[in-house]
Amino acid sequence: MAIVGVIGTLGAALLTQRRADHLKRQELEALARQQREGRDHADQVRREEARAQVHRDLMDLRRACYISLNTTARQYQTSQINLLHALRNHNDAEVQACAEQLEERRLALRDSYAEAQMIVPPTVFTDARAASRQLNGTYGQLKRLLAAPHVVDGDLLRIEAETELSWALLSDLRGAMRSDLGVDEASI
Repeated sequence: MAIVGVIGTLGAALLTQRRADHLKRQELEALARQQREGRDHADQVRREEARAQVHRDLMDLRRACYISLNTTARQYQTSQINLLHALRNHNDAEVQACAEQLEERRLALRDSYAEAQMIVPPTVFTDARAASRQLNGTYGQLKRLLAAPHVVDGDLLRIEAETELSWALLSDLRGAMRSDLGVDEASI
C-alpha cells in the first residue's frame, strides 16, 4: 500500500509539473502572439503614416506648383494688358519696356506650365491648358501688332476682348486648383 501511495504522490507531482509546463507554454505562446500582433500593428501604423506623409508631400508639391502657375499666368496677362495700354498711348519707350517684360513673363509661364504638366491632375490641367492657350494666342496677336507698321484701334479692341476671355479662363483655373486642394471645403 505504501508503494501505491508513493506512486500516487509521484504521479500527482508529475501531473502537476506537466500541467504547469503546459500552462507556461500556453502563456509563452500567447505572449509571442501578442508581441507579433503588436509588431504587425506597429508596422501597419508606420505604413499608414508613410502613406499619409507621401500624400502631404504630394499636396505640398501640388500647392507650390499651383501658386507658381497662378502667379506666372496672372503676371503674363498683366504684362499683356500693360503692353496693350502702352500701344494705345503710342509711347514707344513704354511699348518697348512692356514688350520686354511680356517676353520675360511668357518664359516664366512656360517654365511653370512645364512643371504643371508633370504634377497637376488631368481635371485641373484641362483648365491650365485652356488658359495657357488663350494667353499664348493673345501674345501672338500682340506680337503681330508690334510688327505691324501702325496700330489700328479695332485690333486693340479685339485684343482687349481676348484679355477678358483670359481673365475668365484664369478664374476657372484658380477655381479648379482651389477645389483640388480642398481650400474651399476647408473654409466651410
